Amino acid sequence: MLEPKVWQLTAGSVVVGLTLAAVAVAAAGPWDSGQRKAEREWAVAQSRTGGADHGATGSRTPAPAPSAAGVLSALGASVAGPADLKEKLGPLLDDPALGRTRTASVVDVATGERLYGRGEGTAMTPASTVKIATMAAALSALGPDHRIATTVVATPDGRRLTLVGGGDATLDRSGLRALADDTARALRDRGVTTVAVGYDISLYSGPRDHPIGANDNIAPVTALMAGQSRLDKSTSGPAPRGGDPAGAAAQAFVALLGDRGIKTSAAPAAGKPAKGSKPLARTFSKPLSALVERALTESDNDIAESLARQTAIAAGEPASFAGAGRAVSAQLKKLELPVNGARFADGSGLNRQDRVSASLLTALLTRAADPAHPELRPVLTGLPVAGFSGTLQSRYADAAPAAGLVRAKTGTLTGVNTLAGTVVDGEGRLLAFAFMAGSTPAPEAAQHALDRLSAALVP
Repeated sequence: MLEPKVWQLTAGSVVVGLTLAAVAVAAAGPWDSGQRKAEREWAVAQSRTGGADHGATGSRTPAPAPSAAGVLSALGASVAGPADLKEKLGPLLDDPALGRTRTASVVDVATGERLYGRGEGTAMTPASTVKIATMAAALSALGPDHRIATTVVATPDGRRLTLVGGGDATLDRSGLRALADDTARALRDRGVTTVAVGYDISLYSGPRDHPIGANDNIAPVTALMAGQSRLDKSTSGPAPRGGDPAGAAAQAFVALLGDRGIKTSAAPAAGKPAKGSKPLARTFSKPLSALVERALTESDNDIAESLARQTAIAAGEPASFAGAGRAVSAQLKKLELPVNGARFADGSGLNRQDRVSASLLTALLTRAADPAHPELRPVLTGLPVAGFSGTLQSRYADAAPAAGLVRAKTGTLTGVNTLAGTVVDGEGRLLAFAFMAGSTPAPEAAQHALDRLSAALVP
């Protein structure tokens, strides 16, 4: 994750960016969550051309951006071809800030034509851009409407409860409150006021600690957590994490039951439900489409690892780092994507053993825009918008013309900087791009260099 920086946009770039923001985001796909709806309304409200109608929300198939060429023409923009891209991108890709190894891929999304490439088939450490692969695999395996359940089961007499984790990394206090409300109501109906509470996290297997070790960017990976085990009031970004997410969630649930008049006979303990237990209450996550958008916009590592394991469960693999990696790879093969040389050691990109090529990243983005795969559209709608949202909100200060036009997933580890996303060019084409750099000497300089590369695609 990146530390926020002070940023500003030039007046000229604001006019161009806000005029075309609606075009770029309309090409990306449907606005199927409150976050994307708000973003669309912001773009329309700020448009200096009066605001275009982008259509209704929901599952309606997005139209391409037929007006883009006309708008760009009116602004006096020039149309760049493959030769122009080589001339533009080559020197930018040679920037020393990008370290010793750098690769690139630019593809016309509608045709799949490669417009520019350099070492695009070379698998490199992707950092958080691997989340694009994780999200595409989860959407393909489970569908955008899938919801993750957290369940309370009870013995026939209702006196022994088990809180069963389903892997929802977005479960928060409001979700626990709703679960406690339903549980207490059901117990009162049975005349039960004192219970024993346990919690079950057996859905996941293998190591719960990420190889990166204790880190503010991720909690221990368990099937039950609340508030991502954050020890402060934050909801995104780095934060101190508790070492026992499941135990803390169970204790919070017990406290909420107490507030509702249900006493507990002992502290909650880990274990599987007693024989004969049946569901008593249940709460669900938001649809997978919304989880994907949040994971990509905020680069949420906890959600990413959760969705990698959901993919593993759907594939019949163990819900572990290894099982999730195999499941993600297998799902991408089903989507006929170029996974040669790829390795998915985790779902978040924190593991330096991950390997992804620039060509795979652009192929993933292209497949997400394919009308034959509408289930993948949240991969595009979840991408942060340059200078506006998520991990790109504070970037592009020195590439201001791209603000509002570039949508991209960032990737940052020490010595690794990557960027992959979409932009509409001067011909109205939606382009997918991926730029990857290794052994970078300084993160901020490398980020600026990547921003300039993607900005070069803006007419």
